[in-house]
Amino acid sequence: WGSGNTEKDQEVLPAVMEAFPQENFLLGPAEESNYKKIAASAIGYGHCIVGKSSIDVNLAKQLNILCENLGLPLEKIVMDPTTGALGYGIEYTYSVMERISLAGLAQNDEKMQLPFINDLAKEAWKTREAMLSIEEEPTFGDQDTRGILMETITALDVLTAGSSVLIMRNPKSVAVMKELINELYA
Repeated sequence: WGSGNTEKDQEVLPAVMEAFPQENFLLGPAEESNYKKIAASAIGYGHCIVGKSSIDVNLAKQLNILCENLGLPLEKIVMDPTTGALGYGIEYTYSVMERISLAGLAQNDEKMQLPFINDLAKEAWKTREAMLSIEEEPTFGDQDTRGILMETITALDVLTAGSSVLIMRNPKSVAVMKELINELYA
């Protein structure tokens, strides 16, 4: 996963791909501002990319089309539609993921039939509820517990919306999600 700086990522990610040719890594994010160099390197070195778009159905599809037009097969792209955390946009995230999935299924739009990855930890842990200390907001309860719950519930929401890969931060949140996934798919 890149640094979040699109200029640096378009230099570093291709260098990683070149250092490990044909390893079939999943690297990203490739965004509208840097996808050309990242997608071209993925083609050349046999890797997959994460196509990250703003939380919008049309932008997600457009990025998939742009990468495919460069020659990157759709099966080498995983979509990151951008994740809003619980209370700060999870409903919109869920809605966008749902509309992408419906376009892929109901309209048989192959550009929208790609798996999802959700970088949810970053968003969950920067919410007000996760960041305020118990001294700042005593009615919220233990800060660590709140953060873990924010991350876990956000993960459950995007999993329900169809996510294939969850990027999480806290080991306790990960353990809860593993248990939930095992229960769901047992």
